[in-house]
Amino acid sequence: MKDNGVRDNKRLLLIDDDPNLILLVKDYLEFRGYEVITAENGREALEVLDQEVPDMIICDVMMPEMDGYALVEHVRQDSRTSWIPVLFLSAKGQSQDRVKGLNKGADVYMVKPFEPEELVAQVESSLKQATRLIHHSNTGTETGAKLQVPFDVELTPTELKVVQFVARGMGNREIAEQMNVSQRTIESHVSNMLGKTGLHNRTELARWAIETSMA
Repeated sequence: MKDNGVRDNKRLLLIDDDPNLILLVKDYLEFRGYEVITAENGREALEVLDQEVPDMIICDVMMPEMDGYALVEHVRQDSRTSWIPVLFLSAKGQSQDRVKGLNKGADVYMVKPFEPEELVAQVESSLKQATRLIHHSNTGTETGAKLQVPFDVELTPTELKVVQFVARGMGNREIAEQMNVSQRTIESHVSNMLGKTGLHNRTELARWAIETSMA
């Protein structure tokens, strides 16, 4: 089923307090070629986001401990995660509920129950849009804000190899396979490079590598 390149190595964070929905949606998305991480509420999701930066977040609205509205506010306020597409799932389907969800920072609002195929279509549409923005950032840099990176940043040989793969649009899992190391190791290298450069996300890291002819 991996006939669409958008799906390859894309990692989704799925958050819902209904274990049955988590199981069904996770299985369906994994069958369609995505990697899926799960959390039961917004608080648990923030703990995941401290360690992982997924390509997209699929989130229930009404949850214990921290609901979807509070979570998306945290996501949008953090420069590491502010760019991530967010899809809200909710049993509330009134227009005012949809408007509130979108105003809070969600990119897509879907009402439960939903057709799995529609969910996949919305996920693919959001990921394609994010990919277009990344491509524009990488190729149309003359129109974007100048990246502020210290002139004396030094990368280790391994970090240099990793950032070259990042600039080619490869995901952490694919890079890990190429370098024969764990995915966690690659995530650690990316995190270290973001710390050294002061950049906010993988997109800026890729753009910096291209602009400085490292990639």
